[in-house]
Amino acid sequence: MKKYVIFFIVLFCLEGKGQKLPDGFTYLSEIDPTIKKELRYFTTNNFIGIPIDGYKNNKIILTTPTARALKEIQTKLMSSGLSIKIFDAYRPQQAVNHFIRWAKVMNDTLMKQFYYPDVQKSELFTLGFIALKSGHTRGSTVDLSIVDIKTNRELDMGSSYDFFGEKSHPFYKKITDKQMKNRMLLRSIMIKNGFIPYDNEWWHFTLKDEPYPTTYFNFTIE
Repeated sequence: MKKYVIFFIVLFCLEGKGQKLPDGFTYLSEIDPTIKKELRYFTTNNFIGIPIDGYKNNKIILTTPTARALKEIQTKLMSSGLSIKIFDAYRPQQAVNHFIRWAKVMNDTLMKQFYYPDVQKSELFTLGFIALKSGHTRGSTVDLSIVDIKTNRELDMGSSYDFFGEKSHPFYKKITDKQMKNRMLLRSIMIKNGFIPYDNEWWHFTLKDEPYPTTYFNFTIE
């Protein structure tokens, strides 16, 4: 009986550690386990509607400096009863390739109603929502929002994560003052802690001093 108990303890520990990551990368949970996550591309709740290639586990992987910077932000937010919530972080190139293949199949519009109701699928490249290369693949880019710790609800940002349209531009005018205030809260705390925002998406930030600015990785998330 003791042998079986030891076996399951060892198995649990191995599963917790996950794969051996490249030098300079870490699991975010090892730096700050309080940060919330909803890894959309591991699920069917994304703009394609199926799990994305390369996402084999619901774990957030980042370069170590990025994870440490997020820990600093989390500490500041938690003092106000708030928390980071991450939707995507490191993204393998195979996932980007999955996006590209999907974008070329014009009749595959399963999730159009939810993610790009006002945009033609053929325009997703030119509008900057899908690219041949992604900063996420370098390991220092994150897609995130802020949640209220008591309610576990995301702050209202005026559009949902991965909504492809003008409404997701950070300074879109046709949102409420409260929604804009929430966007600016996220934007200001990220910029103050060394991240660069993206013009098309209020949720998208890249570490300014990223350690691999020209390297695109392709290891799976396990």
